[in-house]
Amino acid sequence: MNSILPSFTVLAAGARPAKPLVSVVMVVYWTGEALVESIRHVLAEPMVDEFVIVDNGSPPEDVDMLRALGLTEPRVQLVQGHGNVGFAKGANLGASVAQGEYLIFLNPDANLQPDCVPSMVSAFRGQPVPTVMGARVMNIDGTEQRGGRRGEVTPVTTLLSLSQLSQKVARFKRFEIHREHEPLPAEPTQMPTISGACFALRRADFDFLAGFDEGYFLHVEDVDLCWRARQAGGQVLFHPNARVIHLGHTSLEHPVKVEFHKGVGLARYFIKRADNIQRYVLAVMLAPLILGLSVCRPAINARLRKG
Repeated sequence: MNSILPSFTVLAAGARPAKPLVSVVMVVYWTGEALVESIRHVLAEPMVDEFVIVDNGSPPEDVDMLRALGLTEPRVQLVQGHGNVGFAKGANLGASVAQGEYLIFLNPDANLQPDCVPSMVSAFRGQPVPTVMGARVMNIDGTEQRGGRRGEVTPVTTLLSLSQLSQKVARFKRFEIHREHEPLPAEPTQMPTISGACFALRRADFDFLAGFDEGYFLHVEDVDLCWRARQAGGQVLFHPNARVIHLGHTSLEHPVKVEFHKGVGLARYFIKRADNIQRYVLAVMLAPLILGLSVCRPAINARLRKG
């Protein structure tokens, strides 16, 4: 959180609780119809004392809706006027406004389920600093979504995942890091990487990690946060009982643009975490391939669905 953010305005209907326990931070940018339902689920959760919505830029109808909400719902803090600064900067901005002891970062196309917030908050008791707590991310049909619990994200696992070779070719299946098909644990379990769709940190965890790395514009900042927490001697937990339904693919942005940012983020992440010259050179050399596969992934997925 060391960059100078553009000026912004905070719009609120009334005073916040003297000492909020739980703050939800949501970064919004051209989300589409899913936004209203996601907001409704947050406001239906009685444990949420404060709801910080960071509007990175929305269509006029959504801007009007958000402003009306900020003027009428006392728990909502609406942050506007700073432009599209990306997710990491937007999330840091929201965290700087939030006053809660627990910070829950939620995608604007994700719907909190009744057990999600209470389960995550209670599970922090006795956990070391820093701890990142990931929710159980689900599809609409109740199945566990891909990406909610993952192994170590490396150049090799990423290339095999983007190309889908780790799913399609038997000899490469040992490189598959997605664990949604494994038995569900009975309690919060350590996991190298969780999903950015819904996760929580205590304020102490967030401050210890200095928030999100703002060098990421969109995607991979969650992977980076998990890695830094583990590098700092902390932990990442997957909570099987903290459920959230994630619609996904609701953004009005073109999917190729979204995948481009993901590819850039992955390349940056591998270069950042390279701990010797050989890995640094490898990360740099693989960066164009990772970016290319990311950009081509929508077309690859569409072809596989037709096949």
